[in-house]
Amino acid sequence: MKIKAIVAVLVVVLAVYLAIAVNRGLVLLRTGDLLLVGLGVAMLALPLLASWLVWLEIKFGRAAQRLADELADEGGLPVDDLPRRPSGRPVREAADERFAVRQAELEEDPEDWRRWFRLSLAYDDSGDRRRARAALRRSISLHDGGSTGPLSPGDARTGQNL
Repeated sequence: MKIKAIVAVLVVVLAVYLAIAVNRGLVLLRTGDLLLVGLGVAMLALPLLASWLVWLEIKFGRAAQRLADELADEGGLPVDDLPRRPSGRPVREAADERFAVRQAELEEDPEDWRRWFRLSLAYDDSGDRRRARAALRRSISLHDGGSTGPLSPGDARTGQNL
């Protein structure tokens, strides 16, 4: 719940900032000066882009949480029992061993969203956030009945197309 409150506060702060930016952009548009009008157009475009990116991240986070909740309800959410370094990150060797297990599980049934979700956690434990997010997107897509996309268990092993 604490994270949701932090996200809500950050979204409100961003909304205020974007409102100010839009206001300044409109002021620049009204000047009539070509250079200032160009800056005004940019100041209007950037808040739109920022809002869209924030929306995508919130949508992704909500979908990931929905899958995590469902997996937890089924009793399939893995226990976070990896040894930790003083920084709080998992010990790399233990994370790599866990990754090999999750990868083998995925190869048994590559169309199971649960296995892709657990693989995403293993990628994250290994410190590979980019592939963790790609595997999580694949899990969401499979769960929601979307296309299976370009990823395959071989991609999980080699990291291709992730």
